[in-house]
Amino acid sequence: MTALTTAELTAVYTDLHAHPELAFAEHRTAGIVADRLRRDGFTVHTGIGGTGVVGVLANGDGPTVLLRADMDGLPVTEDTGLPYASREAGTMHACGHDVHVTCLLGAATELAGRRAEWSGTLQVLFQPAEEVGAGARAMLADGLYDRVGTPDVVLGQHVMPFPVGTVSLTPGPAMAAADSLRITLHGKGGHGSSPEGTVDPVLMAAATVQRLQGIVSREVGAGEKAVVTVGSLRAGTRANIIPDRAELLVNVRSFDEGVRERVLAAVRRIVDAEAAASGAPRAPEYEEIATFHLLVNDPAASERTGAVLASALGAHREAIQEAGNVPTVVALPPLAGSEDVGDLATAAGAPLVYWHLGGFDPALFAGFDPGAATGMGSLPDGVAPNHSPRFAPVAGPTLGLGVALLVAAATEWLD
Repeated sequence: MTALTTAELTAVYTDLHAHPELAFAEHRTAGIVADRLRRDGFTVHTGIGGTGVVGVLANGDGPTVLLRADMDGLPVTEDTGLPYASREAGTMHACGHDVHVTCLLGAATELAGRRAEWSGTLQVLFQPAEEVGAGARAMLADGLYDRVGTPDVVLGQHVMPFPVGTVSLTPGPAMAAADSLRITLHGKGGHGSSPEGTVDPVLMAAATVQRLQGIVSREVGAGEKAVVTVGSLRAGTRANIIPDRAELLVNVRSFDEGVRERVLAAVRRIVDAEAAASGAPRAPEYEEIATFHLLVNDPAASERTGAVLASALGAHREAIQEAGNVPTVVALPPLAGSEDVGDLATAAGAPLVYWHLGGFDPALFAGFDPGAATGMGSLPDGVAPNHSPRFAPVAGPTLGLGVALLVAAATEWLD
């Protein structure tokens, strides 16, 4: 088989979408991947970093090229109304990893069927646990490159809420570093009728949340970028009981290591100070629950790859224009979202090229600014951002383009 048809790709995608699996639990997905890669003639390595799968296809002398897709879903209850919506309670492919797996499987099949056109070694890597920032590091810690060899370049793509036919490839810093913290504030509990005998951690937490929002507005310069978000505040169980602790989940995004260190230091300074001001009986506790490094695309490799991505889009020009868009590769400002694919490139000492693939009906973007359309904050009606319970890319054209882009990028780097 030289290529999967649109119907075959769609069947794989809808099956994966209906059966999402959370980080490090991608057993069914990994099994599907391994079976298909064996059928296409790959040497298959399973169980790397838990559930990671790598297919290796050696085809003569030449470079080693790694294509990567992530496999895990999110703890989100789906609200798309799709006929192939998630059948797993409270779990959903809300970030398009089902698209990524399907496209890479399609690219693997096509590249295996076109071995007469290239020489080198192809690695197709299906990674667990991207959503928690731990999957790439887990595979590396489990001897990834000792098992499969070290690549000369790392390539990958991510579906995003902008029009089918639009691809974003940003040289240099392209996605933010992210640090997620669990912060526990300690108080002294008691009866709600007698707050004077307590140290109220709810009030302490409220003051802390408000003060944390001043970091970006007052401690980060106008020419710098950072985001501080408190995504969760949990405390207490009853209206008339003052609890003895409160928990904050805090997320920091940054695009510069100096800014990152300064913001994280400010978070701890503010939390410690609010606890002291409240008379907390114990110092706050901090737990790092996820860390993503800054994703940096190699400029020279991005220029080389961008040219073949544009050519691949041009080959699909008629279908893209029929859908209502003009095929284009753009370089947008760095996104505040985060990814751990860069860890694979850093560990290999190889250049990284990671692009974003439009996955939504272009008609929904009529009259909408293309730059704004790729952001996560303001989107047209009917277009849900990644991590939304309504995130629903259009399968057919997105999958076909995703396969074509991966094939084009891989063959550019293979001899």
